[in-house]
Amino acid sequence: MSATTHTFRVEGMHCASCALLIDDALEDLPGVRGTQTTLKQGRTTVDLDLSRNSPQDVVKVIEELGYQASPLP
Repeated sequence: MSATTHTFRVEGMHCASCALLIDDALEDLPGVRGTQTTLKQGRTTVDLDLSRNSPQDVVKVIEELGYQASPLP
């Protein structure tokens, strides 16, 4: 299955290292084909294979790192 793009609001990031930490953690999640987290916009965009994981799994990974996350429409 091809990946679909999902965008999430991320709150609690304070520096560029926070964004890199989120990207690194998400890239370890099965089914994630790519991520781009931006501190300035407070968002992460994830290319996700829905046959392997769900948007809720992405939120869980981000929240386990200590940030707040929610899907954007």
